[in-house]
Amino acid sequence: MNEVRNLKILVADDTDSDRLILETIVRKEGHQVFSAKNGLEAVNIFQQEHPDIVLLDALMPELDGFDAARQIKHLAGDELVPIIFLTSLQDTESLVHCLDAGGDDFLSKPYNRVILKAKIKSFNRMRGLHNTMIEQRDQLSQHHQRLLQEQTVAKQVFDNVAHNGCLNASNVRYFLSSLAVFNGDVVVAGMRPNGNMMVLLGDFTGHGLPAAIGAMPLASTFYGMVHKGFSMSDVLREINKKLKSILPIGLFCCATMIDFNFRRKRIKVWNGGLPAGMIYRQDGTVIPMRSSHLPLGVLPEKSFKDDAQFYDLDIGDRVFMWSDGIHEARNSDGEMFGEERLLQLFEENDCSQSAFDEILLGVKNFIGSGEQDDDLSMIEICMQAPENVSHPNYNFNQSQQMAQVEWELRFEVKPTSFKSFDPLPFLLNILTEEPDLRGFSGSLYTILAELYSNALEHGVLGLSGDIKKTPEGFTEYYTQREKLLNEITTGFVHIYFAYSSNIEGGSLTLRVEDSGEGFDYSARQGKELLVTGYSGRGIGIVEKLCKTVRYYGSGNMVEVVFEWVNND
Repeated sequence: MNEVRNLKILVADDTDSDRLILETIVRKEGHQVFSAKNGLEAVNIFQQEHPDIVLLDALMPELDGFDAARQIKHLAGDELVPIIFLTSLQDTESLVHCLDAGGDDFLSKPYNRVILKAKIKSFNRMRGLHNTMIEQRDQLSQHHQRLLQEQTVAKQVFDNVAHNGCLNASNVRYFLSSLAVFNGDVVVAGMRPNGNMMVLLGDFTGHGLPAAIGAMPLASTFYGMVHKGFSMSDVLREINKKLKSILPIGLFCCATMIDFNFRRKRIKVWNGGLPAGMIYRQDGTVIPMRSSHLPLGVLPEKSFKDDAQFYDLDIGDRVFMWSDGIHEARNSDGEMFGEERLLQLFEENDCSQSAFDEILLGVKNFIGSGEQDDDLSMIEICMQAPENVSHPNYNFNQSQQMAQVEWELRFEVKPTSFKSFDPLPFLLNILTEEPDLRGFSGSLYTILAELYSNALEHGVLGLSGDIKKTPEGFTEYYTQREKLLNEITTGFVHIYFAYSSNIEGGSLTLRVEDSGEGFDYSARQGKELLVTGYSGRGIGIVEKLCKTVRYYGSGNMVEVVFEWVNND
Protein backbone atom coordinates (compact mmCIF):
# COMPACT_ATOMS: atom_id res chain seq x y z
CA MET A 1 0.00 0.00 0.00
CA ASN A 2 1.26 3.51 -0.84
CA GLU A 3 0.96 5.62 2.34
CA VAL A 4 1.95 8.89 0.61
CA ARG A 5 -0.80 8.66 -1.95
CA ASN A 6 -3.05 11.72 -1.91
CA LEU A 7 -6.43 10.82 -0.51
CA LYS A 8 -9.80 12.39 -1.11
CA ILE A 9 -11.09 13.40 2.31
CA LEU A 10 -14.52 14.80 3.06
CA VAL A 11 -14.70 17.21 6.02
CA ALA A 12 -18.23 17.89 7.32
CA ASP A 13 -18.62 20.34 10.20
CA ASP A 14 -21.16 23.13 10.68
CA THR A 15 -18.64 25.24 12.68
CA ASP A 16 -16.65 27.28 10.22
CA SER A 17 -13.58 27.59 12.46
CA ASP A 18 -13.40 23.91 13.22
CA ARG A 19 -13.95 23.00 9.58
CA LEU A 20 -11.23 25.47 8.52
CA ILE A 21 -8.75 24.00 10.99
CA LEU A 22 -9.41 20.50 9.76
CA GLU A 23 -9.18 21.51 6.12
CA THR A 24 -5.85 23.15 6.79
CA ILE A 25 -4.42 20.14 8.64
CA VAL A 26 -5.55 17.67 6.01
CA ARG A 27 -4.48 19.79 3.06
CA LYS A 28 -1.01 20.22 4.58
CA GLU A 29 -0.65 16.45 4.54
CA GLY A 30 -1.10 16.57 0.79
CA HIS A 31 -4.65 15.29 0.61
CA GLN A 32 -7.51 16.63 -1.46
CA VAL A 33 -10.25 18.12 0.71
CA PHE A 34 -14.03 18.38 0.13
CA SER A 35 -16.02 20.47 2.64
CA ALA A 36 -19.60 20.24 3.80
CA LYS A 37 -21.49 22.43 6.29
CA ASN A 38 -24.12 19.87 7.26
CA GLY A 39 -24.99 16.20 6.92
CA LEU A 40 -27.15 16.60 3.85
CA GLU A 41 -24.40 18.42 2.01
CA ALA A 42 -21.93 15.77 3.11
CA VAL A 43 -24.06 12.98 1.61
CA ASN A 44 -24.40 14.85 -1.67
CA ILE A 45 -20.66 15.46 -1.93
CA PHE A 46 -20.00 11.80 -1.11
CA GLN A 47 -22.21 10.72 -4.00
CA GLN A 48 -20.41 13.07 -6.40
CA GLU A 49 -16.76 12.77 -5.33
CA HIS A 50 -16.52 9.34 -3.67
CA PRO A 51 -13.97 10.38 -1.02
CA ASP A 52 -11.67 7.83 0.63
CA ILE A 53 -12.20 8.96 4.24
CA VAL A 54 -14.95 11.02 5.88
CA LEU A 55 -14.43 13.30 8.87
CA LEU A 56 -17.92 13.89 10.19
CA ASP A 57 -19.20 16.14 12.96
CA ALA A 58 -21.84 14.42 15.08
CA LEU A 59 -24.17 17.38 15.59
CA MET A 60 -25.08 19.36 12.47
CA PRO A 61 -28.17 21.09 11.05
CA GLU A 62 -30.32 19.73 8.20
CA LEU A 63 -29.02 16.20 8.76
CA ASP A 64 -26.96 15.21 11.76
CA GLY A 65 -23.79 13.18 11.56
CA PHE A 66 -25.46 9.95 12.69
CA ASP A 67 -27.98 9.83 9.85
CA ALA A 68 -25.40 11.09 7.39
CA ALA A 69 -23.07 8.26 8.43
CA ARG A 70 -25.81 5.67 7.87
CA GLN A 71 -26.52 6.99 4.36
CA ILE A 72 -22.83 7.18 3.45
CA LYS A 73 -22.24 3.59 4.61
CA HIS A 74 -25.23 2.47 2.59
CA LEU A 75 -23.96 4.29 -0.50
CA ALA A 76 -20.44 2.85 -0.05
CA GLY A 77 -21.72 -0.72 -0.19
CA ASP A 78 -18.84 -3.25 0.00
CA GLU A 79 -16.23 -0.49 -0.19
CA LEU A 80 -14.67 0.49 3.11
CA VAL A 81 -15.01 4.26 3.60
CA PRO A 82 -13.82 5.00 7.14
CA ILE A 83 -15.92 7.56 9.01
CA ILE A 84 -14.20 9.38 11.85
CA PHE A 85 -16.64 11.27 14.04
CA LEU A 86 -15.57 14.75 15.12
CA THR A 87 -17.19 15.32 18.46
CA SER A 88 -16.89 17.06 21.75
CA LEU A 89 -19.21 14.46 23.27
CA GLN A 90 -17.49 12.31 25.88
CA ASP A 91 -20.28 10.23 27.45
CA THR A 92 -20.34 6.52 26.68
CA GLU A 93 -23.86 6.50 25.30
CA SER A 94 -23.02 9.15 22.70
CA LEU A 95 -19.88 7.37 21.62
CA VAL A 96 -21.76 4.07 21.27
CA HIS A 97 -24.36 5.92 19.25
CA CYS A 98 -21.61 7.05 16.86
CA LEU A 99 -20.42 3.46 16.35
CA ASP A 100 -23.96 2.16 15.89
CA ALA A 101 -24.52 4.76 13.18
CA GLY A 102 -21.54 3.38 11.18
CA GLY A 103 -18.66 5.36 12.60
CA ASP A 104 -15.26 3.71 12.75
CA ASP A 105 -13.47 5.99 15.18
CA PHE A 106 -13.62 9.31 17.08
CA LEU A 107 -11.58 12.46 17.04
CA SER A 108 -12.15 14.72 20.02
CA LYS A 109 -12.17 18.46 19.83
CA PRO A 110 -9.88 20.39 19.93
CA TYR A 111 -8.09 18.58 17.13
CA ASN A 112 -4.59 17.19 17.53
CA ARG A 113 -2.75 17.29 14.23
CA VAL A 114 -0.47 14.37 15.04
CA ILE A 115 -3.31 12.11 16.10
CA LEU A 116 -5.40 13.07 13.07
CA LYS A 117 -2.50 12.33 10.75
CA ALA A 118 -1.96 8.94 12.43
CA LYS A 119 -5.64 8.02 12.17
CA ILE A 120 -5.77 8.90 8.47
CA LYS A 121 -2.72 6.73 7.79
CA SER A 122 -4.13 3.92 9.88
CA PHE A 123 -7.50 3.91 8.15
CA ASN A 124 -5.83 4.19 4.77
CA ARG A 125 -3.92 0.99 5.56
CA MET A 126 -7.16 -0.58 6.65
CA ARG A 127 -8.76 0.44 3.35
CA GLY A 128 -5.91 -1.20 1.49
CA LEU A 129 -6.35 -4.43 3.41
CA HIS A 130 -10.08 -4.31 2.88
CA ASN A 131 -9.68 -3.77 -0.86
CA THR A 132 -7.26 -6.69 -1.01
CA MET A 133 -9.74 -8.85 0.85
CA ILE A 134 -12.57 -7.83 -1.50
CA GLU A 135 -10.40 -8.56 -4.53
CA GLN A 136 -9.45 -11.99 -3.17
CA ARG A 137 -13.08 -12.66 -2.28
CA ASP A 138 -14.10 -11.90 -5.86
CA GLN A 139 -11.32 -14.11 -7.19
CA LEU A 140 -12.43 -16.94 -4.92
CA SER A 141 -15.99 -16.46 -6.07
CA GLN A 142 -14.90 -16.63 -9.72
CA HIS A 143 -12.83 -19.75 -9.04
CA HIS A 144 -15.75 -21.28 -7.21
CA GLN A 145 -18.13 -20.58 -10.09
CA ARG A 146 -15.63 -22.00 -12.56
CA LEU A 147 -15.19 -25.09 -10.37
CA LEU A 148 -18.94 -25.58 -10.16
CA GLN A 149 -19.26 -25.31 -13.94
CA GLU A 150 -16.45 -27.84 -14.43
CA GLN A 151 -17.96 -30.16 -11.85
CA THR A 152 -21.37 -29.87 -13.50
CA VAL A 153 -19.91 -31.00 -16.82
CA ALA A 154 -17.87 -33.72 -15.13
CA LYS A 155 -20.94 -34.85 -13.21
CA GLN A 156 -22.88 -35.27 -16.45
CA VAL A 157 -20.07 -37.41 -17.86
CA PHE A 158 -19.87 -39.30 -14.58
CA ASP A 159 -23.63 -39.94 -14.50
CA ASN A 160 -23.59 -41.12 -18.11
CA VAL A 161 -20.82 -43.62 -17.37
CA ALA A 162 -21.91 -44.67 -13.88
CA HIS A 163 -25.60 -44.78 -14.74
CA ASN A 164 -28.08 -46.73 -12.68
CA GLY A 165 -28.54 -49.52 -15.20
CA CYS A 166 -31.52 -51.62 -14.18
CA LEU A 167 -31.89 -50.15 -10.68
CA ASN A 168 -35.34 -48.95 -11.72
CA ALA A 169 -36.54 -52.53 -12.09
CA SER A 170 -39.79 -53.35 -10.32
CA ASN A 171 -38.15 -55.39 -7.56
CA VAL A 172 -35.39 -52.89 -6.71
CA ARG A 173 -35.37 -49.87 -4.41
CA TYR A 174 -32.32 -47.75 -3.68
CA PHE A 175 -31.26 -44.55 -1.94
CA LEU A 176 -28.18 -42.44 -2.63
CA SER A 177 -27.29 -39.33 -0.64
CA SER A 178 -23.91 -37.85 -1.45
CA LEU A 179 -21.95 -35.58 0.86
CA ALA A 180 -20.58 -33.56 -2.10
CA VAL A 181 -21.42 -32.98 -5.77
CA PHE A 182 -19.77 -36.30 -6.58
CA ASN A 183 -20.74 -39.39 -4.70
CA GLY A 184 -17.98 -41.55 -3.24
CA ASP A 185 -20.45 -44.44 -3.34
CA VAL A 186 -21.29 -46.11 -6.62
CA VAL A 187 -24.25 -48.37 -7.37
CA VAL A 188 -24.47 -50.20 -10.68
CA ALA A 189 -26.81 -52.93 -11.82
CA GLY A 190 -27.15 -54.81 -15.08
CA MET A 191 -28.92 -57.76 -16.62
CA ARG A 192 -26.87 -60.66 -17.96
CA PRO A 193 -27.94 -62.46 -21.13
CA ASN A 194 -29.00 -65.48 -19.02
CA GLY A 195 -31.55 -63.32 -17.13
CA ASN A 196 -29.50 -62.88 -13.95
CA MET A 197 -29.30 -59.44 -12.38
CA MET A 198 -25.86 -58.38 -11.19
CA VAL A 199 -25.64 -55.55 -8.64
CA LEU A 200 -22.55 -53.87 -7.22
CA LEU A 201 -22.46 -51.37 -4.37
CA GLY A 202 -19.05 -49.75 -3.94
CA ASP A 203 -17.71 -47.25 -1.43
CA PHE A 204 -14.44 -45.57 -2.38
CA THR A 205 -12.16 -44.18 0.29
CA GLY A 206 -12.72 -40.45 0.81
CA HIS A 207 -15.49 -38.24 -0.55
CA GLY A 208 -16.29 -36.06 -3.53
CA LEU A 209 -14.35 -35.90 -6.77
CA PRO A 210 -11.22 -37.83 -5.66
CA ALA A 211 -13.41 -40.73 -4.54
CA ALA A 212 -15.62 -40.55 -7.63
CA ILE A 213 -12.68 -40.80 -10.06
CA GLY A 214 -12.43 -44.54 -9.46
CA ALA A 215 -16.15 -45.02 -10.00
CA MET A 216 -15.92 -44.29 -13.73
CA PRO A 217 -13.58 -47.16 -14.71
CA LEU A 218 -15.47 -49.40 -12.29
CA ALA A 219 -18.82 -48.63 -13.92
CA SER A 220 -17.53 -48.82 -17.50
CA THR A 221 -15.92 -52.19 -16.79
CA PHE A 222 -19.02 -53.48 -15.02
CA TYR A 223 -21.49 -52.55 -17.77
CA GLY A 224 -19.07 -53.58 -20.53
CA MET A 225 -18.78 -57.09 -19.13
CA VAL A 226 -22.14 -57.81 -17.51
CA HIS A 227 -24.16 -57.22 -20.66
CA LYS A 228 -21.85 -59.60 -22.53
CA GLY A 229 -22.50 -62.36 -20.01
CA PHE A 230 -19.18 -62.48 -18.17
CA SER A 231 -19.36 -64.26 -14.85
CA MET A 232 -19.23 -62.42 -11.54
CA SER A 233 -15.70 -63.73 -10.95
CA ASP A 234 -14.50 -62.35 -14.29
CA VAL A 235 -16.10 -58.96 -13.64
CA LEU A 236 -14.63 -58.72 -10.14
CA ARG A 237 -11.17 -59.70 -11.32
CA GLU A 238 -11.21 -57.19 -14.16
CA ILE A 239 -12.43 -54.34 -11.91
CA ASN A 240 -9.83 -55.18 -9.26
CA LYS A 241 -7.10 -55.31 -11.90
CA LYS A 242 -8.11 -51.95 -13.37
CA LEU A 243 -8.46 -50.17 -10.01
CA LYS A 244 -5.17 -51.62 -8.81
CA SER A 245 -3.42 -50.24 -11.88
CA ILE A 246 -4.89 -46.71 -11.88
CA LEU A 247 -5.64 -45.74 -8.29
CA PRO A 248 -2.98 -44.20 -6.05
CA ILE A 249 -1.92 -46.02 -2.91
CA GLY A 250 -4.51 -45.57 -0.19
CA LEU A 251 -7.46 -45.23 -2.56
CA PHE A 252 -9.53 -48.39 -3.02
CA CYS A 253 -13.13 -49.52 -3.19
CA CYS A 254 -14.97 -51.52 -0.56
CA ALA A 255 -17.69 -53.35 -2.45
CA THR A 256 -20.40 -55.96 -2.38
CA MET A 257 -21.42 -57.68 -5.61
CA ILE A 258 -24.42 -59.97 -5.85
CA ASP A 259 -25.58 -62.07 -8.79
CA PHE A 260 -29.34 -62.69 -8.58
CA ASN A 261 -30.49 -65.88 -10.31
CA PHE A 262 -34.28 -65.41 -10.37
CA ARG A 263 -34.83 -68.73 -12.15
CA ARG A 264 -33.10 -70.74 -9.45
CA LYS A 265 -34.00 -68.30 -6.66
CA ARG A 266 -30.38 -68.16 -5.64
CA ILE A 267 -27.89 -65.38 -5.02
CA LYS A 268 -24.12 -65.42 -5.27
CA VAL A 269 -22.47 -62.92 -2.92
CA TRP A 270 -18.95 -61.44 -2.84
CA ASN A 271 -18.21 -58.89 -0.12
CA GLY A 272 -14.88 -57.08 0.04
CA GLY A 273 -14.74 -54.67 2.95
CA LEU A 274 -18.31 -53.36 3.11
CA PRO A 275 -20.50 -53.75 6.21
CA ALA A 276 -22.52 -56.95 6.15
CA GLY A 277 -25.63 -56.76 4.00
CA MET A 278 -28.72 -58.60 5.19
CA ILE A 279 -31.02 -61.26 3.77
CA TYR A 280 -34.45 -60.55 5.21
CA ARG A 281 -36.61 -63.65 4.84
CA GLN A 282 -40.36 -63.70 4.83
CA ASP A 283 -40.42 -65.45 8.21
CA GLY A 284 -38.50 -62.55 9.79
CA THR A 285 -35.13 -64.27 9.83
CA VAL A 286 -32.17 -61.99 9.14
CA ILE A 287 -28.98 -63.46 7.70
CA PRO A 288 -25.88 -61.23 7.50
CA MET A 289 -23.64 -61.41 4.43
CA ARG A 290 -20.31 -60.51 5.97
CA SER A 291 -17.12 -59.48 4.25
CA SER A 292 -14.53 -62.17 3.66
CA HIS A 293 -12.27 -60.37 1.17
CA LEU A 294 -10.12 -57.28 0.89
CA PRO A 295 -11.56 -54.32 -1.05
CA LEU A 296 -11.20 -53.95 -4.82
CA GLY A 297 -8.00 -52.30 -5.97
CA VAL A 298 -5.86 -53.56 -3.08
CA LEU A 299 -4.47 -56.92 -4.16
CA PRO A 300 -2.51 -57.73 -7.32
CA GLU A 301 -4.25 -59.97 -9.83
CA LYS A 302 -2.54 -63.17 -8.71
CA SER A 303 -3.52 -62.70 -5.06
CA PHE A 304 -7.11 -61.66 -5.69
CA LYS A 305 -9.75 -64.07 -4.37
CA ASP A 306 -13.11 -64.32 -6.13
CA ASP A 307 -14.77 -67.12 -4.16
CA ALA A 308 -18.35 -66.27 -3.29
CA GLN A 309 -21.12 -67.44 -0.97
CA PHE A 310 -24.37 -68.89 -2.25
CA TYR A 311 -27.78 -68.42 -0.61
CA ASP A 312 -31.08 -69.99 -1.66
CA LEU A 313 -34.02 -67.60 -1.28
CA ASP A 314 -37.80 -67.81 -1.53
CA ILE A 315 -40.09 -65.53 -3.47
CA GLY A 316 -40.53 -62.34 -1.42
CA ASP A 317 -37.24 -62.60 0.46
CA ARG A 318 -35.36 -59.32 0.40
CA VAL A 319 -31.66 -58.54 0.19
CA PHE A 320 -30.30 -55.31 1.69
CA MET A 321 -26.93 -53.77 0.87
CA TRP A 322 -25.55 -50.52 2.31
CA SER A 323 -22.39 -48.48 2.50
CA ASP A 324 -20.68 -47.74 5.80
CA GLY A 325 -22.39 -44.33 5.79
CA ILE A 326 -25.47 -46.09 7.22
CA HIS A 327 -23.58 -47.82 10.02
CA GLU A 328 -21.41 -44.83 10.79
CA ALA A 329 -24.14 -42.16 10.68
CA ARG A 330 -23.67 -40.01 13.79
CA ASN A 331 -26.11 -38.15 15.96
CA SER A 332 -25.44 -34.78 17.59
CA ASP A 333 -23.66 -36.57 20.47
CA GLY A 334 -21.23 -38.25 18.08
CA GLU A 335 -22.70 -41.75 18.54
CA MET A 336 -22.73 -44.12 15.53
CA PHE A 337 -25.91 -45.79 14.30
CA GLY A 338 -24.21 -49.19 14.16
CA GLU A 339 -25.32 -52.70 13.21
CA GLU A 340 -27.14 -53.30 16.49
CA ARG A 341 -29.66 -50.54 15.76
CA LEU A 342 -30.10 -51.89 12.22
CA LEU A 343 -30.91 -55.35 13.54
CA GLN A 344 -33.29 -53.78 16.05
CA LEU A 345 -35.20 -52.17 13.16
CA PHE A 346 -35.59 -55.58 11.52
CA GLU A 347 -36.87 -57.03 14.79
CA GLU A 348 -39.45 -54.28 15.15
CA ASN A 349 -40.58 -54.51 11.52
CA ASP A 350 -43.90 -56.30 10.99
CA CYS A 351 -44.17 -55.82 7.22
CA SER A 352 -41.15 -56.61 5.05
CA GLN A 353 -42.38 -54.26 2.31
CA SER A 354 -41.89 -51.26 4.62
CA ALA A 355 -38.49 -52.30 5.97
CA PHE A 356 -36.60 -50.13 3.46
CA ASP A 357 -38.49 -46.96 4.47
CA GLU A 358 -38.24 -47.76 8.16
CA ILE A 359 -34.47 -48.18 7.98
CA LEU A 360 -34.02 -44.89 6.15
CA LEU A 361 -36.32 -43.10 8.56
CA GLY A 362 -34.52 -44.66 11.51
CA VAL A 363 -31.14 -43.45 10.26
CA LYS A 364 -32.43 -39.94 9.48
CA ASN A 365 -34.11 -39.65 12.87
CA PHE A 366 -30.93 -40.84 14.53
CA ILE A 367 -28.86 -38.19 12.74
CA GLY A 368 -31.44 -35.58 13.72
CA SER A 369 -29.92 -32.11 13.78
CA GLY A 370 -26.42 -33.55 13.39
CA GLU A 371 -24.58 -33.06 10.12
CA GLN A 372 -24.24 -35.88 7.58
CA ASP A 373 -20.54 -36.72 7.48
CA ASP A 374 -20.48 -39.51 4.87
CA ASP A 375 -22.23 -40.64 1.71
CA LEU A 376 -25.34 -42.72 2.48
CA SER A 377 -26.32 -45.53 0.11
CA MET A 378 -28.75 -48.41 0.48
CA ILE A 379 -30.32 -50.93 -1.91
CA GLU A 380 -33.12 -53.44 -1.50
CA ILE A 381 -33.70 -56.22 -4.05
CA CYS A 382 -36.67 -58.52 -3.68
CA MET A 383 -36.44 -62.08 -4.98
CA GLN A 384 -39.11 -62.55 -7.60
CA ALA A 385 -40.05 -65.09 -10.22
CA PRO A 386 -38.30 -64.16 -13.50
CA GLU A 387 -41.57 -63.38 -15.23
CA ASN A 388 -42.45 -60.86 -12.47
CA VAL A 389 -39.26 -58.82 -12.83
CA SER A 390 -40.21 -55.76 -14.84
CA HIS A 391 -37.62 -53.63 -16.60
CA PRO A 392 -37.38 -52.21 -20.15
CA ASN A 393 -34.14 -54.09 -20.79
CA TYR A 394 -35.38 -57.35 -19.30
CA ASN A 395 -37.56 -59.56 -21.44
CA PHE A 396 -37.78 -62.95 -19.79
CA ASN A 397 -38.69 -65.77 -22.09
CA GLN A 398 -38.75 -69.21 -20.51
CA SER A 399 -38.44 -71.07 -23.80
CA GLN A 400 -35.50 -68.94 -24.90
CA GLN A 401 -33.79 -69.35 -21.55
CA MET A 402 -34.08 -73.14 -21.73
CA ALA A 403 -33.25 -73.37 -25.45
CA GLN A 404 -30.33 -75.49 -26.59
CA VAL A 405 -27.52 -73.62 -28.34
CA GLU A 406 -25.41 -75.71 -30.73
CA TRP A 407 -22.79 -74.97 -33.34
CA GLU A 408 -19.84 -76.61 -35.08
CA LEU A 409 -16.61 -75.22 -36.42
CA ARG A 410 -13.99 -76.83 -38.67
CA PHE A 411 -10.56 -75.32 -39.08
CA GLU A 412 -7.48 -76.41 -41.06
CA VAL A 413 -3.88 -75.28 -40.69
CA LYS A 414 -1.91 -75.74 -43.93
CA PRO A 415 1.86 -76.35 -44.24
CA THR A 416 2.59 -72.80 -45.39
CA SER A 417 1.28 -71.57 -42.05
CA PHE A 418 2.90 -74.06 -39.67
CA LYS A 419 5.87 -71.82 -38.93
CA SER A 420 4.37 -68.36 -39.05
CA PHE A 421 0.81 -68.77 -37.77
CA ASP A 422 -0.26 -69.64 -34.24
CA PRO A 423 -3.95 -70.57 -34.43
CA LEU A 424 -4.45 -70.82 -30.66
CA PRO A 425 -5.25 -67.13 -29.81
CA PHE A 426 -7.60 -66.98 -32.80
CA LEU A 427 -9.47 -70.15 -31.81
CA LEU A 428 -9.56 -69.25 -28.12
CA ASN A 429 -11.04 -65.87 -28.98
CA ILE A 430 -13.84 -67.60 -30.90
CA LEU A 431 -14.56 -69.99 -28.04
CA THR A 432 -14.68 -67.27 -25.40
CA GLU A 433 -17.27 -65.37 -27.39
CA GLU A 434 -19.60 -67.86 -25.75
CA PRO A 435 -20.41 -66.43 -22.30
CA ASP A 436 -20.42 -69.93 -20.77
CA LEU A 437 -16.82 -70.55 -21.81
CA ARG A 438 -15.30 -67.24 -20.71
CA GLY A 439 -14.68 -68.50 -17.23
CA PHE A 440 -12.71 -71.50 -18.59
CA SER A 441 -10.34 -69.70 -20.94
CA GLY A 442 -7.29 -70.94 -19.04
CA SER A 443 -8.34 -74.59 -19.19
CA LEU A 444 -9.37 -74.34 -22.84
CA TYR A 445 -6.03 -72.82 -23.80
CA THR A 446 -4.18 -75.63 -22.02
CA ILE A 447 -6.21 -78.27 -23.86
CA LEU A 448 -5.88 -76.57 -27.24
CA ALA A 449 -2.16 -75.94 -26.84
CA GLU A 450 -1.40 -79.53 -25.88
CA LEU A 451 -3.44 -81.16 -28.64
CA TYR A 452 -2.25 -78.79 -31.38
CA SER A 453 1.37 -79.07 -30.29
CA ASN A 454 1.18 -82.89 -30.32
CA ALA A 455 -0.49 -82.90 -33.73
CA LEU A 456 2.09 -80.55 -35.26
CA GLU A 457 5.29 -81.81 -33.65
CA HIS A 458 4.69 -85.54 -33.25
CA GLY A 459 2.17 -85.98 -36.07
CA VAL A 460 3.09 -83.65 -38.94
CA LEU A 461 6.80 -83.19 -38.17
CA GLY A 462 7.30 -86.74 -36.82
CA LEU A 463 9.37 -85.65 -33.81
CA SER A 464 9.68 -88.19 -31.02
CA GLY A 465 8.97 -87.21 -27.45
CA ASP A 466 11.76 -89.52 -26.34
CA ILE A 467 14.28 -86.88 -27.38
CA LYS A 468 13.10 -84.75 -24.46
CA LYS A 469 13.85 -87.36 -21.80
CA THR A 470 17.00 -85.51 -20.80
CA PRO A 471 17.56 -81.79 -20.23
CA GLU A 472 20.04 -81.76 -23.12
CA GLY A 473 17.43 -83.40 -25.32
CA PHE A 474 15.18 -80.33 -25.13
CA THR A 475 17.70 -78.25 -27.05
CA GLU A 476 18.06 -80.95 -29.66
CA TYR A 477 14.28 -81.35 -29.91
CA TYR A 478 13.60 -77.68 -30.62
CA THR A 479 16.58 -77.44 -33.01
CA GLN A 480 15.08 -80.25 -35.07
CA ARG A 481 11.62 -78.68 -34.81
CA GLU A 482 12.88 -75.39 -36.25
CA LYS A 483 14.68 -77.16 -39.09
CA LEU A 484 11.64 -79.26 -40.04
CA LEU A 485 9.29 -76.26 -39.97
CA ASN A 486 11.56 -74.50 -42.46
CA GLU A 487 11.57 -77.50 -44.80
CA ILE A 488 8.03 -78.87 -44.63
CA THR A 489 5.80 -78.51 -47.69
CA THR A 490 3.02 -81.05 -47.06
CA GLY A 491 0.69 -82.03 -44.25
CA PHE A 492 -2.22 -80.59 -42.31
CA VAL A 493 -3.81 -80.19 -38.90
CA HIS A 494 -7.59 -80.34 -38.81
CA ILE A 495 -9.37 -78.89 -35.76
CA TYR A 496 -13.04 -79.45 -35.11
CA PHE A 497 -15.29 -77.94 -32.41
CA ALA A 498 -18.83 -78.98 -31.48
CA TYR A 499 -20.47 -76.71 -28.90
CA SER A 500 -23.71 -77.52 -27.11
CA SER A 501 -25.19 -75.70 -24.12
CA ASN A 502 -28.35 -74.69 -22.32
CA ILE A 503 -29.16 -72.80 -19.15
CA GLU A 504 -27.89 -75.71 -16.99
CA GLY A 505 -24.48 -76.15 -18.63
CA GLY A 506 -22.96 -77.67 -21.71
CA SER A 507 -20.15 -79.52 -23.46
CA LEU A 508 -17.45 -78.74 -25.98
CA THR A 509 -16.12 -81.53 -28.18
CA LEU A 510 -12.67 -80.83 -29.60
CA ARG A 511 -11.22 -83.11 -32.26
CA VAL A 512 -7.69 -82.67 -33.66
CA GLU A 513 -6.46 -84.71 -36.63
CA ASP A 514 -3.04 -84.51 -38.25
CA SER A 515 -1.43 -85.88 -41.41
CA GLY A 516 1.09 -87.98 -39.50
CA GLU A 517 1.33 -91.74 -39.13
CA GLY A 518 -0.26 -91.82 -35.71
CA PHE A 519 0.72 -94.17 -32.88
CA ASP A 520 -0.42 -97.38 -31.23
CA TYR A 521 -2.93 -96.14 -28.72
CA SER A 522 -4.44 -99.52 -27.82
CA ALA A 523 -2.64 -99.62 -24.49
CA ARG A 524 -3.45 -95.97 -23.87
CA GLN A 525 -7.19 -95.76 -24.60
CA GLY A 526 -9.29 -95.04 -21.51
CA LYS A 527 -6.42 -95.29 -19.04
CA GLU A 528 -4.65 -92.69 -16.97
CA LEU A 529 -1.25 -91.68 -18.22
CA LEU A 530 1.75 -92.62 -16.09
CA VAL A 531 4.43 -89.99 -16.59
CA THR A 532 7.94 -90.51 -15.25
CA GLY A 533 10.14 -88.39 -17.55
CA TYR A 534 10.39 -84.76 -18.66
CA SER A 535 7.87 -85.17 -21.49
CA GLY A 536 4.30 -86.37 -21.78
CA ARG A 537 2.92 -84.34 -18.86
CA GLY A 538 0.67 -82.23 -21.03
CA ILE A 539 -1.70 -84.99 -22.14
CA GLY A 540 -2.07 -86.01 -18.48
CA ILE A 541 -3.32 -82.51 -17.68
CA VAL A 542 -5.75 -82.71 -20.62
CA GLU A 543 -7.14 -85.96 -19.21
CA LYS A 544 -7.68 -84.23 -15.86
CA LEU A 545 -9.49 -81.30 -17.44
CA CYS A 546 -11.72 -83.23 -19.84
CA LYS A 547 -14.46 -85.73 -19.25
CA THR A 548 -13.16 -88.07 -21.98
CA VAL A 549 -10.06 -88.38 -24.17
CA ARG A 550 -10.36 -90.77 -27.13
CA TYR A 551 -8.03 -91.68 -29.98
CA TYR A 552 -9.20 -92.76 -33.42
CA GLY A 553 -7.88 -93.93 -36.77
CA SER A 554 -4.19 -94.79 -36.78
CA GLY A 555 -3.72 -92.68 -33.69
CA ASN A 556 -3.55 -89.45 -35.68
CA MET A 557 -6.89 -88.24 -34.36
CA VAL A 558 -7.76 -87.39 -30.77
CA GLU A 559 -11.14 -86.25 -29.47
CA VAL A 560 -11.75 -84.72 -26.05
CA VAL A 561 -14.99 -83.65 -24.40
CA PHE A 562 -14.95 -80.69 -22.01
CA GLU A 563 -18.07 -80.22 -19.86
CA TRP A 564 -19.28 -77.53 -17.47
CA VAL A 565 -22.23 -76.75 -15.25
CA ASN A 566 -23.68 -73.24 -14.94
CA ASN A 567 -23.85 -72.48 -11.25
CA ASP A 568 -24.62 -68.75 -11.59
